[in-house]
Amino acid sequence: MEWETVIGLEIHAQLNTVSKIFSGAPTAYGAEPNRQACPVDLGMPGVLPVLNQGAVERAVMLGLAINAEITPRSVFARKNYFYPDLPKGYQISQFELPIVGLGYLDIELEDGTIKRVGVTRAHLEEDAGKSLHEGFEAMTGIDLNRAGTPLIEIVSEPELRSAKEAVAYMKKMHSLVRYLDICDGNMQEGSFRCDANVSVRPKGQTEFGTRAELKNLNSFRFVERAINFEVERQIDLIEGGGSVVQETRLYDPDRDETRSMRSKEEANDYRYFPDPDLLPLVVDNAFIDSVREKLPELPDAKRARFVEQYGLSDYDAGVLTAARDMGDFYEVVAAGCGAPKLAANWVMGEFSAAMNRSEVELADAPVNAEGLAGLLARIQDETISGKIAKEVFEAMWNGEGDADTVIAAKGLKQITDTSAIDTIIDEVMANNPQQLEQYRGGKDKLFGFFVGQVMKATQGKANPAQVNERLKSKLDG
Repeated sequence: MEWETVIGLEIHAQLNTVSKIFSGAPTAYGAEPNRQACPVDLGMPGVLPVLNQGAVERAVMLGLAINAEITPRSVFARKNYFYPDLPKGYQISQFELPIVGLGYLDIELEDGTIKRVGVTRAHLEEDAGKSLHEGFEAMTGIDLNRAGTPLIEIVSEPELRSAKEAVAYMKKMHSLVRYLDICDGNMQEGSFRCDANVSVRPKGQTEFGTRAELKNLNSFRFVERAINFEVERQIDLIEGGGSVVQETRLYDPDRDETRSMRSKEEANDYRYFPDPDLLPLVVDNAFIDSVREKLPELPDAKRARFVEQYGLSDYDAGVLTAARDMGDFYEVVAAGCGAPKLAANWVMGEFSAAMNRSEVELADAPVNAEGLAGLLARIQDETISGKIAKEVFEAMWNGEGDADTVIAAKGLKQITDTSAIDTIIDEVMANNPQQLEQYRGGKDKLFGFFVGQVMKATQGKANPAQVNERLKSKLDG
C-alpha cells in the first residue's frame, strides 16, 4: 500500500523583548538559575499581570508578514496543567481568539516549485520554566528564569507532506522571524523550537490518520530525522495489524528514535477559561498601521530585488538573503567595489568559509563589509589578482590591517608593466628551449607550462590577462 504523510508544525518563537510578557522581570539568557523570576511570573498571591506592548507589536508584525488576519479583539486564557516547571499551575495563553488568524507562508521545494502552506493561527503566550536533569542524581532541578518569557506559537495547517517540506517550512519561518527582528532564532538556547504533529494515511484517503506529537525539536536535522522515524514507525505499526495511539512522543537523537512520553491531551483536558486578571486585547487600525510602517523588506522581496538589481542567479540571491544581516552585508560590499557578481562570489565563498573556520557570527567577523569591499576594489582596478587577493584576505582576517596596508607591507602589488612582463617571458623562453621547440612544433598544451613559469618567476604578481596575451604573441612570433 502507498502511504501519504501528513504533518503540521507548531513553532514556538521566543520574542526578544527586554522584559517578560506579563512582568518587568528580565528575559536575558544565561543568568544563574531562578534569578529572573519575579512574583508575577510565579503567580504569588496579590500580584497582577500587565501585558507587554512590545510582545503585541511583534505578534502583529509576524501576522502582517505572513499575510494573516489580525484579530481586532483577542482574549487571554488560562491553560491549566500541573508540571514542576510551571509554578502557577496554569499557563497564560490564547485559545479561542488568538491575535493572529489565518495566513500563509510560501516555501520552495527541492525541485524548485513553490508551495503555499497555510498558517492556522499564531497566538501569544508565556513560556514555562525548565526542568534540568543533567547533574542531578535521582532528582530534577527546576530553573524558573524562563517562566513568563513571551512566546508566539505559530500553528501551520496539516499541509506538509514530507520531512523535507517540514524542514523547508521551519527554515523559512526561522529566517522570517530573524528578518523581522522579533526573535533571535537561537535554537541551541531554545528560543526557536517546534512540535511536529505527524500521521500517515493511505494514498488518496481524505480523512486524517491518528497523529502523534513530537515535542521540543530544536534543530532542523532533528526535525527531519524525528519525522522520518515516526513515519516509518506508524506505517510498520499499521501494516503489522496494530493501530496508532494519539500521544506525545520525545525524540532521542542518540538512538535516532521517538519514544512515548504521555497520552495526548485534548483541549478540554486543559480546562481553558478566560484569565480574569487580563482584559481583552484590542488592536485598532492605527496600531496595526504603525506596526506595518516598521516592517523591513521581507526575504522573498529582497531575493527578487537582488536578481533584478544585481543580476544574480536565483540561487545566489537566495543564499545571500537567507539571513537579513548577510543580505545587508552583501549590499555594502557590492556598492563599495562596484562588482555585484564578484561581491557575491566572495561573500558566499572566501568570507563565509572563513566565518565557518573561525566559528564566528557575522557581527564578530574581523573583516567588515567596508574592508571586504576595499579588497575587491583592488581586484577590480587590477592592483592585485584574484589569487593574490586570497592571500591579502587571510592577512586581513588575522588582523594585519586593511587591504592597502597588507598589499604595501607584503609587496603584493600586481605587475602590469608590459615591458617588465616581456622581459620575464623572454627569460622563461630562453631557459626552456626544449619546451619552446615542442610548443612551436605543435604541442599547444605546453602553453600552460609557460604561463606557470612566468607566474612562478613573478611570485604570482603578474597580471594574468597580460601574461596570457604577451606570452601568446611571443611564443607564436
